[in-house]
Amino acid sequence: MTGKRWAYEDFVEGASLDLGAKTVTAEEIVAFASEFDPQPMHLDAEAGRQSILGGLSASGWHTCAMFMRMLCDSLLLDSTSQGSPGIDSARWKAPVLAGDTLAARTTVLAKRTSKSRPGLGFVTMRAEMTNQRGEAVFELENTGMFLTREGVGQ
Repeated sequence: MTGKRWAYEDFVEGASLDLGAKTVTAEEIVAFASEFDPQPMHLDAEAGRQSILGGLSASGWHTCAMFMRMLCDSLLLDSTSQGSPGIDSARWKAPVLAGDTLAARTTVLAKRTSKSRPGLGFVTMRAEMTNQRGEAVFELENTGMFLTREGVGQ
């Protein structure tokens, strides 16, 4: 874990981090849905058009997974992350349709060191994912656990 860019002390309350962008393909929507959420609006373009979603749409769980990949690639894999004790809220705000380009960012809301585990801190963040029209499609609030720089060697 030494040499990681992000440790507990690198997070600043109020600071935001851009997590990049991703274009969603019909093929990946169908592949994810086929395995994990085989509802018609996630498997078939015509069924999606006939639904209230308006087109072939990603499962909400697929949206979560895409966000998680963006978070890993932009932050977690270059950090002292020790996982998360859970999420406080997750909301699917609008459908994610085939061809949408998603952008995500996360903002640090609060941080505190652990009372029971020296060298560990908790960072609470609020994330938002938007589509190419700037519409919010996903929101998440959670707490991550990160080692301090001093805690890395413990």
